[in-house]
Amino acid sequence: MNSQGAFGGLSDSSGLVSRPDRLTVLAFVSDSATEQVLRDSLSEVSTTGGMDIRRGTVRTAIAAMAKLQTPEVLIVDIAGEDQPLQALSELSDVVEPGVRVLVIGESAEVDFYRHITRGMGVMEYLFKPITREAVARHFSPLITRKTLGQEAARGGRVVVVIGARGGAGATTIAGNLAWLLGVTAKRHTVFVEADVHMGAGALLLGGKAGSGLRMALETPDRIDALFLERAAQPVAERLHVLASEEKLTEPLKYAEGAARRLIEALRIRYNFIIIDAPFLPMPCNRDLIEFAHHRVIVMDPSLASVRDTLRLLALPNGPWQPQSPTVVLNRQGRPGGLTRKQIEEALKVKIDVTIPDIPKHLNESASFGEPAVTARGPFRQAIVDLSREIGFVSGREDDAGGAIRGDSPVKGLFKVLGLHRG
Repeated sequence: MNSQGAFGGLSDSSGLVSRPDRLTVLAFVSDSATEQVLRDSLSEVSTTGGMDIRRGTVRTAIAAMAKLQTPEVLIVDIAGEDQPLQALSELSDVVEPGVRVLVIGESAEVDFYRHITRGMGVMEYLFKPITREAVARHFSPLITRKTLGQEAARGGRVVVVIGARGGAGATTIAGNLAWLLGVTAKRHTVFVEADVHMGAGALLLGGKAGSGLRMALETPDRIDALFLERAAQPVAERLHVLASEEKLTEPLKYAEGAARRLIEALRIRYNFIIIDAPFLPMPCNRDLIEFAHHRVIVMDPSLASVRDTLRLLALPNGPWQPQSPTVVLNRQGRPGGLTRKQIEEALKVKIDVTIPDIPKHLNESASFGEPAVTARGPFRQAIVDLSREIGFVSGREDDAGGAIRGDSPVKGLFKVLGLHRG
């Protein structure tokens, strides 16, 4: 291997034609969790030439590739390897130069990433624990040779949370996710309550509703940085709420394309845009769902919820969505409800995140004006798991798993309503 590296993954402009006599994807991974994520994420993108995922290390891959035909894409796991750079160098000697090599490891150092991608020819690197979202965003385009383009890559990340049915808990989950990202992890976050008449998101977070969201959806020409600064109401230093409480007798007069323009403007200002969008047959909601990066479907353990989740899963992905939606099962274990196994058999997909049936905890949280994610427990852990699914990567300074200290600004809502805690 020369000093510049011998992996020769070619770009889309190379004109390389896939060879029908070899695998599309061959992977060697060292643990079951990584293997399952790859299977879930890549099953749809590698159907043409097939995919083979084997248990093993980069050393296993070196031994195997000395005997096997080189696949189009080779994924190797260097976690636990004492000399990962030397191992990758040895791997390059036993594969064809044109192979696209994707690497999974443990190091989160930027210098290591630059060395293996720029210096050794590795096409992409992810550090553990990997998620479906990360694989879909960074590995899948290199396998399919289809990129999402610069438009999707620039700016903040848009996540739309959809309830399979009314009362499934989508608003509670979306609001607590926004709180975790904005208050706990200190990322610039805005929570958008798409239901301008009956939405409860602002109430949940203690934010103020105004006329800004409706104006944005009816007159998109008014949307600019100053407009958003005035329309999005602060809940905490890095968490804002964009919501309206319109009269039930005044229907929304949605202007075509307004939702996309609003999203594009919000992405300039915020790292995360969390949208609570009820799935109603309305152009506004359809646009909000289509132009998100990630869809989250919240369901409960009921037959009707299974039916409607199937209908939501059948919706085609939007232009910025490289992966299937994340499915959240809320109220797992509810008396009389379906089991997780029954639901997964009906959906033909795995549940990604489960939240146990804890009505007392969530009801007290909603009543006392304190997001449930502030307290340690299964609900908080589920929201942390969901944050990883939608693409949040915590740094060392983040306290995504720690306790929240101090009073919640949501308590101020009680003063507004004239209520007192018992």
